[in-house]
Amino acid sequence: MKPSTSLPSVPPVPSAPLGLAQARRLHLAAQGLLRPLGRRPRPADVVAAIERMRLLQIDSIHVVARSPYLVLHARLGDYDGGWLDQALVQGRIAECWAHEACFVPAADLPLHRAWRERGAHWAHRHAARMHREHRTEMDELLERIRTQGPVRAADFPRADRGVSGWWEWKPEKRWLEAWFALGELMVPRRERFQRVYDLADRVLATLEPPFAPSALDPAALRRRFILDSVRALGITQARWIADYYRLKPAVDETELAPLLAAGELLAVPVRGWDAPGYVHREHAPLLDKLRAGQLRATHTALLSPFDPLVWDRARAQAMFDFEYTIECYTPAPKRRYGYYVLPILHRGSLVGRLDAKAHRGEGVFEIKALFLEPGQDPSPRLVADVADAIARTAHWHGTPTVRLERSEPAAFGRALRAHWKAAGASG
Repeated sequence: MKPSTSLPSVPPVPSAPLGLAQARRLHLAAQGLLRPLGRRPRPADVVAAIERMRLLQIDSIHVVARSPYLVLHARLGDYDGGWLDQALVQGRIAECWAHEACFVPAADLPLHRAWRERGAHWAHRHAARMHREHRTEMDELLERIRTQGPVRAADFPRADRGVSGWWEWKPEKRWLEAWFALGELMVPRRERFQRVYDLADRVLATLEPPFAPSALDPAALRRRFILDSVRALGITQARWIADYYRLKPAVDETELAPLLAAGELLAVPVRGWDAPGYVHREHAPLLDKLRAGQLRATHTALLSPFDPLVWDRARAQAMFDFEYTIECYTPAPKRRYGYYVLPILHRGSLVGRLDAKAHRGEGVFEIKALFLEPGQDPSPRLVADVADAIARTAHWHGTPTVRLERSEPAAFGRALRAHWKAAGASG
């Protein structure tokens, strides 16, 4: 999904407001979550999904699949996770700081590197301070990579053996990450999900399309990130835009007014919202289909806690009436739902969540607890769709036996177990 070089003419958009369910469908369509893929996935679909979302957040928690693989599974179904690794090696995607540490399309990397040079991201500011404090050691590390080739953090022994966790990184890992944030190092590949670091100049030479520095000034860069955020979200309020790329200051309606006047954004009111909705002009055809009743939500999937659909709590609350917190960073006594809780998307709504763990050695997909949202009717279709989505995810993990420990309401759990038993997936 390459950026348009020219803007198409925009058909007139009726002024009648959308209903909230319609806004959800537009949001899901833009994110690739409205309908199942409908065919066997292909390697190119991984890059296309990242281009659609504009970025794919990286997180290393491995209780189920690591987040970037799970985000793609929700959109592509039974795909080969190695395709993501291949896309990185082939230079079709790259790693950089965006929302957080993310995979981004290779074509967007010039924008991110130009933005990094402004020092606008907190990771860049932190890295610059670290270099001031550890200049000699960091410069020696960079020279080693220049002369001896790529390294992993694991290539450096640690003095305090037995200490682990990202908050206890050894010095070399911190310095490698600092050089990565500063743009001197990049990640050409991963080994068992561990970053391999090499000089940026060497990695940039492998990108497809070939890397060319961005000529956009800071104002034009910010404008581009705003437009890309709106396009990725499908429909959004102004106050949700900045979070997508961690832009500062926040985006407001005054800043969006020139984009509306230029026809690059469309103002689309949504019933029940206290602020205007904004849609990228490229989604005008989707708006037409939506108003004609031609966009139906038919997809059911388990979402990563770091899926773009739910990472903004305010947006998830307003769009889906779904209150969500990533509880893996919350002390255990304060958790409400569990450690690694996956939202359940069902035909245009977020209907519940489950706390899961994949026991790969045993082939068991454990659901420690499953919670339906208040007011959800556990209809036969809901039972069948959710049960099948869980079974698909479990099978993709290589853990085909599903074990559900607890469900609220309990009757929903009994219905799920009966469905799995009939299908031979246990329960």
